[in-house]
This record gives sequence, structure tokens and C-alpha cells, in this order.
Amino acid sequence: MRDFQLPGRSPIWAENGICATSHPIAAQVAIDIMKRGGNAMDAAIAGAVTLGVCEPAMCGLAGDCFVLVKPAGSDQVLGFNGSGAAPAGADAQALRDEGHTKIPTDSAQAVTLPGAVQAFDAMSAAWGKLGLADSLAPAISYFETGVPVHSRVAFDWAQSFPTLNHTARGHFLPWGAPPKPGTRFDLPGQAEVLRRIARHGASAFYEGEVAEDMLSALHAAGGSHTAEDFATVKGLQTTPIKGDYKGATLFEHPPNGQGATAILILNILSHFDLASLDPFGADRAHLEAEAAKLAYDARNDLIADPAHASGAQMLDPAFAAQLAARIDPKRARSATTKPEGQPHRDTVYITVVDKDRMAVSLIYSVFMPFGSGIGTSKFGLLLHNRGCGFTLTPDHANTLAPGKRPMHTIIPGMLAENGVPNMPFGVMGGQYQAAGHARFVTNLRDYGLSPQEAIDAPRSFPEAGSLQLERGYAAGVHAELAARGHAVVTPAGPIGGAQAIRIDANGFLEAGSDPRKDGCAIGY
Repeated sequence: MRDFQLPGRSPIWAENGICATSHPIAAQVAIDIMKRGGNAMDAAIAGAVTLGVCEPAMCGLAGDCFVLVKPAGSDQVLGFNGSGAAPAGADAQALRDEGHTKIPTDSAQAVTLPGAVQAFDAMSAAWGKLGLADSLAPAISYFETGVPVHSRVAFDWAQSFPTLNHTARGHFLPWGAPPKPGTRFDLPGQAEVLRRIARHGASAFYEGEVAEDMLSALHAAGGSHTAEDFATVKGLQTTPIKGDYKGATLFEHPPNGQGATAILILNILSHFDLASLDPFGADRAHLEAEAAKLAYDARNDLIADPAHASGAQMLDPAFAAQLAARIDPKRARSATTKPEGQPHRDTVYITVVDKDRMAVSLIYSVFMPFGSGIGTSKFGLLLHNRGCGFTLTPDHANTLAPGKRPMHTIIPGMLAENGVPNMPFGVMGGQYQAAGHARFVTNLRDYGLSPQEAIDAPRSFPEAGSLQLERGYAAGVHAELAARGHAVVTPAGPIGGAQAIRIDANGFLEAGSDPRKDGCAIGY
């Protein structure tokens, strides 16, 4: 139990339904949908779409999503891949000929086909109860009338607005400068897009005027995208991958997501007695950093579109044992190799469980903050730059190619305790997400923390040659890690965010929400 004299959050408990996400308006939307008779999928779609106006730097209709779902009355976990592929005209060699070693983040070549809208439509039909139009109705209202900008959203806006091109600034920077908390923000053009999707389904986004608006912006930026490319977008129902850790089973989305990396980190850490270590001390942070370096190196080599690489080695316990043997508990290895694609900072995540115990774990992103920065003129859509997850390295499994999905950093998670899937969760933060999943699980299984405590706990992450250490660690930890050879830095902002719900053995729902974000958990 937390010390009530210190700042912190208590877990949220409810029975009929609960939502945890990074913005209170979106969480309330999800709850309202369930109160009106919708299920967890209806509510998750409603909340996720609403996040597009609440946190516009992090997600949007021209983005991608991945989902894990446990249907009501079932212990089976299913997946859905809502990521789009590169257009037919994608050409890695042309970019190399121009002198690029990575895909430019603000270019049309970074824009893969957006998969989220098609995924929302397909998942509503497969697992929803009310229908897509009812799920979109509250979001349409907020996009039309606007929402107040919250504090973390304002922070992200101020950090990221230079990405926006001239057209995008008309929609996402109408004040001429980043908004202050409490400023009203609306996207009426996108409200019209949502009305069309509500009437006609995903085809209203991928065909006709809306698609033409996106194509016009892409062609102006030098893109090769065609109407045929947009018309072929189709998500995939998938079978999750899984790994065991300390009596629990972690379900992750399969490649092209990086979920296997989280399983590999846990498999490496299983060779060490984490439970005997100070949960917030230098020994644990060191072991996690070393495991992450090794696992991310493997990820960079092995994870890609599953049609081009299986990634099966990532799940092999023998491979994890080989990597664990390379860790010196007292000395840092050289920094992890840089990812083949471009780095990625943040996203949004929503999880919902309803009265029938359907559980949804949904993550939704435009890759970098404000994506490519390319905006459309008519409807004010912001095109993501998920293609930056590709590499330009010739013959690499994750090399940019037509019709191919890039390696994705965004990953929904779900944990099974006592053999029953009972905890949908997600950790935001770009590259950090796989390490964040592993840390969340070890917080629960090695240290017995509640979901809220596991989320609140300080974080560290090795990236770009340094070890980022949040200020939540004691001062002495910084010095101890530096003495072991880590280049320790304090990041400018928090490391990601997280949300989680546990279906308790007594039948209640317990949720935690990250104070690093503006959001909260709400139940009824």
C-alpha cells in the first residue's frame, strides 16, 4: 500500500466496466459507451478515435494500430494487425541513390498506407456489439466542438510542432504557436471524415474525396502513392505469440510488431535472481539495461514483415540463455547498436474490460510526434511516417519494399496469471515499449507490486549510447551505474507511459494509469 502522505495514485476498482488510457476525456467516452450497452471493443474504438483530437501529436486516423482481445466467456487471446504496407511505388534504391541511409522522417516516402481505420471497421464487425457508427458518435462531437488541451499534451505539442508542414500548421497550429493548457482545440474537417466513415464504413476513408485529399498531399510531397494502393488496405487477424515468466504468461502481438523483444528480455532476465535485488536499485537497472541491449540488437536483425522473417529465434529459451551468459553483473557492455530504422518517441494506448469480461488492449500511433508532419488541405488529416520503421540496408529482412509492412515499435500486451488471461496492459514510449513491458511484468512478478505501483515505479532505458534514468531513482543509483560504465543521463521528459487493468480473482476490476500522462482509469 502506498504512503498516503506522499504524492501518488490509488488503484481504481470497479465491477461493471473499466477503462485506462492517457486522457480523461477518452476514458470517459469509453465508459459512456459501455453504459449505453456497448462492449469493450465498442468502447476501446470510441476512446481510441477520441484520442486523435485529445492527443493529436501521438495518434490519428491516418495512422496504424495493433490490438489484442480476449472475447467474453473465453480464455483465448486473439490479435489484429492494423498496420499498413508500403505503396507499390516504394523504392529503397532510389532513396539510396539520393544519398540517404535512413528514410527521411518528413518525406512522403516515410508514409506507409494507414491501417487504423480499416482495423476499427473490421474489429467492430468481428467483436463489437453496437456497430461502428455508435462507437464513432462521441468522437465526432469532440472533433467538431473541440477539447481543452491538457498539460502533458501541451508539453508534447511544444516539443514537436516544428515537424508540421505549412498545410498541417493551418489545422494543428492555428494559434501560430503551441497551445497552453486549457486552450480549445478542434478538428472539424476530421469530424466530417468520421461522419462519412460512420455512414459508409472504412471505404469512405480509403476511396473518394478523403483518399483524394491524402493522395493530393502525398503527391505534392513527391509520393508515389495511388488510389489503388489505398483501396487495397486490409488488416489481418493474427495469432499472438507468448512466453512464460515466473508463473505468468505474456501474450504479445506477432511480428511485424516488436512484441517478441519483450519476451526475449524476460527470458534473459529469468537467468538472474531479480527478486533478491532492490527493485529501484542499481543492480536491477544494470541487468535490465544489459538484457535490453542484447534483445534490441536481436530485434534489429530478426524482426520484420512475417512474410520476410519469422523472428522465431526471439522466442527460443536457448537463444535467451546464450545472451544471458554474455552479461557481466558488474560491468556495462558497449551500447546497443542503433535501430535500423528511425527512432520513435511516443504513442497512445487504451485498455478496456467490460461486465462480461471481454478485454481489449489497443495501441494506436502516427509513429513520431505529428508523424511525417504532412497535412491534408481539405480534411486536416495528418499522415503518419511509420515507413521510418524500415531500413534502407540492402538485403535486410526489414528493407523498404512495395507491399511490405515495416517493423513496428507499438505493441499491446496481455498477461495471464494462474493460467487465465486477466490483465490487458500497454507501455508507451517508442523504442522503450518492449523493455517497458518486461519491466512492468517483473515489477508484478518479482516484487509483488500492484498494477498502479508497477506503473508508477521509476524507469530506465539504454538508448543512443546512454542509459536514461528518470529522476525517480535515488541519487546514489546514478553514481553506481556510472561506475559500472554506463553513460547515465536524465531524460528531458518522462520515459513513456502505461495503462493496465487486472481482472481480480474476486471478480472485480483493478486498474492503474500512468501519472506521466494526463489520463486516468475510470470504472463504474
